[in-house]
Amino acid sequence: MAIKIPALGSIYIESCRRHGVAPRTGFLSALFKADVKKSRHELCVLEILLDHVKDVDFHPLLEVTTRIGDSEIEAVDVLNESSCALNGEYALVLIRSIDQKLRIVDLQDLSFGKDFLWDVSQRGLQCQVLNLRSSHFRKLNLVGEFLRLHTLNLDYSTMLSSFREDCFSSMPNLMCLSMCETRISNLWTTIAALSKLPSLVELRFQNWICCNDVGSSGSSVGDDQTGPSQPSNASHLEMPPISLNLLIDLDVMTEQAIRNLLPFSMNQNFQNTNEDSSDDSEVDFSIHLENDQLDSSHSAPPGWNREINLPSEATSAALSNQNGEESSEGAISGHVADVSFKYISEHASPICFEQHYREFMIASIPQLRVLDNLPIRNIDREMANLTFFKHFERLPYRRSDKESVVSILQKREIRAIPSSFRTQKQMPMDPVGKSQHSYARSLCAAKMGSSAWPYMHSLSISGNDLGDENGSFRPRQFEYHPTNSSLMVFGTLDGEVVVVNHEKQKIVSYIPSFGTMNSVLGLCWLKHFPSRLIAGSDNGSLKLYDIQHFPSTSNGLRTASSVTFDEFDQLTSVHVNSTDELFLASGYSKNVALYDINSGRRLQVFTDMHQEHINVVKFSNRSPSIFATSSFDQDIKMWDLRQKPIRPCYTATSSKGNVMVCFSPDDHYLLASAVDNEVKQLLAADGSLHLDFQIPATGSSQNYTRSYYLNGKDYIISGSCDEHVVRVCCAQTGRRLRDISLEGKASGSSMFVQSLRGDPFRPFNMSILAAYTRPSSKSEIVKVNLLASSECNKEASSGGSSFPFNSMGG
Repeated sequence: MAIKIPALGSIYIESCRRHGVAPRTGFLSALFKADVKKSRHELCVLEILLDHVKDVDFHPLLEVTTRIGDSEIEAVDVLNESSCALNGEYALVLIRSIDQKLRIVDLQDLSFGKDFLWDVSQRGLQCQVLNLRSSHFRKLNLVGEFLRLHTLNLDYSTMLSSFREDCFSSMPNLMCLSMCETRISNLWTTIAALSKLPSLVELRFQNWICCNDVGSSGSSVGDDQTGPSQPSNASHLEMPPISLNLLIDLDVMTEQAIRNLLPFSMNQNFQNTNEDSSDDSEVDFSIHLENDQLDSSHSAPPGWNREINLPSEATSAALSNQNGEESSEGAISGHVADVSFKYISEHASPICFEQHYREFMIASIPQLRVLDNLPIRNIDREMANLTFFKHFERLPYRRSDKESVVSILQKREIRAIPSSFRTQKQMPMDPVGKSQHSYARSLCAAKMGSSAWPYMHSLSISGNDLGDENGSFRPRQFEYHPTNSSLMVFGTLDGEVVVVNHEKQKIVSYIPSFGTMNSVLGLCWLKHFPSRLIAGSDNGSLKLYDIQHFPSTSNGLRTASSVTFDEFDQLTSVHVNSTDELFLASGYSKNVALYDINSGRRLQVFTDMHQEHINVVKFSNRSPSIFATSSFDQDIKMWDLRQKPIRPCYTATSSKGNVMVCFSPDDHYLLASAVDNEVKQLLAADGSLHLDFQIPATGSSQNYTRSYYLNGKDYIISGSCDEHVVRVCCAQTGRRLRDISLEGKASGSSMFVQSLRGDPFRPFNMSILAAYTRPSSKSEIVKVNLLASSECNKEASSGGSSFPFNSMGG
């Protein structure tokens, strides 16, 4: 026979007497309320409030919670609305003792510490709804068993920026997930994490609300239990309303059409305002859709504004506005008969501002039915798929389906077997004549498709190798070796030039500054003399080093012999031609200097080549006399030394100042990068536009963008000094393949892209010179392998423990 609720109260009071503890009136009141619900034939829910509970209260409470399974109580909600003095281990024991009747766990203002989070993430909980808000975690790793969980609310976890690869792997029944006002920003890793949730039908990264057009914005959706509920005692980042100026002019609208326009929380109220919602009254933001609401026949009431990109859906219009493609007045406005209303977005996470965010999400999660409180109908999904195909690539080289590496290798081996020796089962499945080059591309696609988290690690080079225990380098520029796949050179802010074996992370040659060089900004290897390189610093010093001819040092490291050239004041760039006979230098001037490497002389200074300073000069890869210049006067110019560069071969103009230019490996194209993500590919023959990559601008005039080709000419990488993202785009279509997000090691630290290079020997490998926002932090070179998983990071660092929430700060 089930234990009566009054009997539980008696058990609690008796236990308090035995332990010498005063009974908590709040708990007794909760038992009384549960008994009242039972008498009214309502769902009998016991609410346990952990606020002000202390360790001395633990044992009496535990005696009750362990007996709840045999009692009349049907469900238990564990709530924490303010600070709590209860030990985190005690809190976990209480929560887990409730077992199958645990319904809601609301830890809105987490105060139980890191060990509590570790245990929850690794072992899971039996609750159905988990409302977890914490400033402790940055990289979420919920890998424990949450088999009964259908709703997870992580709103206002303001440090949360990404997910571990195994996150969400044991949540088969999770239907609703909310992450408003977090720092989540990467579309690809987010989708990879969410793909482990087969039951996910509602997702929210922002809160679209509907308010009276003539009054205030009204209560948020959270107030009617479909949106994030902001704790009264929590400080949070106030996000400005998203600007969406869409006017809806409808002459006639049916009741069903009105329902389709309203946010779903209001739609439910419209259908039945007296519906009892006591079952999920705390953090329930689930949406119950009717089949006809998903039918495309209801997709477009007459009179929609047709100027937006996706004309038949208001939510599609919202997307284009949110990504900055339309006007910016503050809301979506509408008028239906005598009813005026307005949509406003609140508490948006950064991912919402990514270009084509809504289409990306809809196209990537087929079972999703509601995104950001707005419905997904058939017309939305069709348009999202079209938009995704136009702007994104799922896999490189236009591979449409994921294929295993083993399958590709088997096909390659079967094709290698002479046809007379093949069995029927061994007949090739691939097209006749498929080349080894095509197999290599398929392998790249398979490896990249296996994980959205690339292998990333910092190049670990320090002054310890030189006998300086306190020494550390401050890299400012770097270059891969053109013929030796293991070598890289970097120059430092202190004027040092360091040649390293980046595979073994060992210093090969060290060239100190000797007080003659400041920051090294220009580096270039010679191609036919692989031990030689040109280095230039911002004080104008120019030297040719040969790391093969070196005097011995006490610690066995190589130094280098050198040749000094005439100075070029305020230098920013050097580049050697394809025959290793000449090199060019440019800088904070309108001039370019030409040097003869063999004689060590400066041959000529070409004056007034641009109207502003020339940041980068580049020779072509194959023609020793052709070079291009990029200037902050907004022009890219092509020059030919054979024509005595008095006037350029042609001029191509950007809308902003040009940061850099480079040739494609085959010299067919120029890749021009102007301020604030204006990246274009030009035909090298005449400078005409071949492709605009349409990377979203930030609005910053100091957001200096640099772009290079990856291994080969098929893909480019682009990064900017005000952003922590490197974008990988197809050089033939402009479609985005991946975004690589840089994350600082310490809590609250951010990294930004100072420079980057593609590895010339390894497909989809690169290195990024990343700088921290904190002046005291040193820049570092981060190596990235898109074909390897971040699981490699764990294996490489297996000597230390890994915290499931990564870099947690208190």
